[in-house]
Amino acid sequence: MGFFDLSGSLGRHFGSIGIALNEISTRLLVTHADSCRITGPSSHRAKLCLTQLCRALNVSDKLNIIIEAAIPEHVGLGSGTQMSLAIGSALNAVYGLGLTVRDIAAVTERGLRSGIGIGIFERGGLVVDGGRGEKTITPPVLVQMDIPEDWRFILVFDQRGQGLHGLQEIQAFNELPPFPHQEAARLCYLLLMQGLPAVAEHDLARFGDVITQLQCSVGGHFAAAQGGVFTSPEVAAAMQWLAGQGAVAIGQTSWGPTGFCAVEGVERAETLTSQLKQQFAHFDKLSFVTASARNSGGYVRIVKECSTAS
Repeated sequence: MGFFDLSGSLGRHFGSIGIALNEISTRLLVTHADSCRITGPSSHRAKLCLTQLCRALNVSDKLNIIIEAAIPEHVGLGSGTQMSLAIGSALNAVYGLGLTVRDIAAVTERGLRSGIGIGIFERGGLVVDGGRGEKTITPPVLVQMDIPEDWRFILVFDQRGQGLHGLQEIQAFNELPPFPHQEAARLCYLLLMQGLPAVAEHDLARFGDVITQLQCSVGGHFAAAQGGVFTSPEVAAAMQWLAGQGAVAIGQTSWGPTGFCAVEGVERAETLTSQLKQQFAHFDKLSFVTASARNSGGYVRIVKECSTAS
């Protein structure tokens, strides 16, 4: 849902807020094998993660990995972090390595900016991380809160493109102008004294207002690098329509192009999503998903293999 201190004037850069979702996830089935075999979506990325982890941990990659589901890549939903942590957690269970999520994240160099992906894999819910300081290995989680059961999030995808990532992302950060210290202070104050209390008191309207302000501020800062507050003009149009229908927490995930908003109630979310599909049917590359918050972290389920003789 965005960074709140890009200035680093107090010696810590970034700091971010995000929420875990149920409906968009990464799931793997891992078994021992005679050789390495990976099938399913994002298999190339999974292979890179597996190779990196096996080399660092000094374990064999002779595994059969079936990717049952994978978060879409480079659309602002933390797909790389979740894939790395999922495969690392599987290796940890298969080989009995005794690693924590933070250990796995450090090995795979996750959390170089935002710590949200690590925090939600650990605990789920709403997470606020403290950014990166001089001695930070992975950004620390400062806040973890459960999201009310009836809050729903509508995501708008644009299948035509991806957000900035890799070397392009690094270059964009290097070329951005300094973020005003006073604006960083304002966003932190808003988050601490309005946004988080609103979650505790189940006040979606107030929480949503804080997220929208944060997104407008940071999106405006990133506009020169991504072509506007939203990367996709079509997503921007859909988000403007949603705001007009009363949705709150209007924003873009990371570098996009995915847009998001929040509404209260399952029926309201499903109605708006259905109306979106009709309203923007002429934008044939847009798709829409209604999601609920996941108030628990990632998990490993071990299934014992057994055989019988007759």
